Amino acid sequence: MAASIIDGKGIALRVREGLAPRVEALKSRGITPGLAVVLVGEDPASAIYVRNKERACKKLGMNGTVLRLPEETTQQELLSTVQRLNEDPAVHGILVQLPLPRHLDEREVIRAIDPDKDVDGFHPVNLGRMVIGGDAVRFLPCTPAGIQEMLVRSGVEMAGAEVVVVGRSNIVGKPISVMLGQKGPGANATVTMVHTRTKDLAEHCRRADILIVAAGVPGLVKPDWIKPGATVIDVGVNRVGFNEKTGKPILSGDVDFAEASKVAGKITPVPGGVGPMTRAMLMRNILTAARNHQAEK
Repeated sequence: MAASIIDGKGIALRVREGLAPRVEALKSRGITPGLAVVLVGEDPASAIYVRNKERACKKLGMNGTVLRLPEETTQQELLSTVQRLNEDPAVHGILVQLPLPRHLDEREVIRAIDPDKDVDGFHPVNLGRMVIGGDAVRFLPCTPAGIQEMLVRSGVEMAGAEVVVVGRSNIVGKPISVMLGQKGPGANATVTMVHTRTKDLAEHCRRADILIVAAGVPGLVKPDWIKPGATVIDVGVNRVGFNEKTGKPILSGDVDFAEASKVAGKITPVPGGVGPMTRAMLMRNILTAARNHQAEK
């Protein structure tokens, strides 16, 4: 029996529909949630991601501003831009699109963002709040938050579940491992984090009731790595070719979707799975930042 598809696009739409009246309530009090995105250089993939974020803001009635800086922007120039945004009361969320050009220090730039405007959830302060959990949390990283929300809304039971996370990035692997192991709803799982250097990687994957793959390796996870009936979340977005007819890149996940669908109980597609949820969680973080700003006035 074929796996049921977890429709990230549809779930993201319902999340945004839930956010819309809250955005309007803030606007009725004279506060329009505002995001400022800093894009350095002309990386095509980054440009697409930024455009999608800008569109998502506009659809919800939020302000979305993009600051486009040239490739040769210096570290000090970028830090000065971030500081100006930190001090701008109309900007509630700041996002510096990654990756940055090689001559720039990403970690220093992330640390320069006001933690209360860090809607990506990458600042060390916000990562610390995430680890503490509970009321300490202000912003969760968007992709892990989207994965967790998608699992909850798809009716996947996480309490006591064996979760295997393939990948150890600061953006996905590490935070989702912490989040699903916390006490509370949508968590209480037993989590194992593995990676491409793990011995017997396939054997670890076969134990998983929930398998989250974020390694950035096309087709890494084979169907015989998947426990029958498991839930598979494919975070990978790999450009493996170019469609000359549509002019768009051909995307592949980290999982062999067609074959994995014959084994898994539930599975996310690429595209249309995790990506839309990441943007929806960004919108939620921007709204949170704006509401916190109002409460502190």
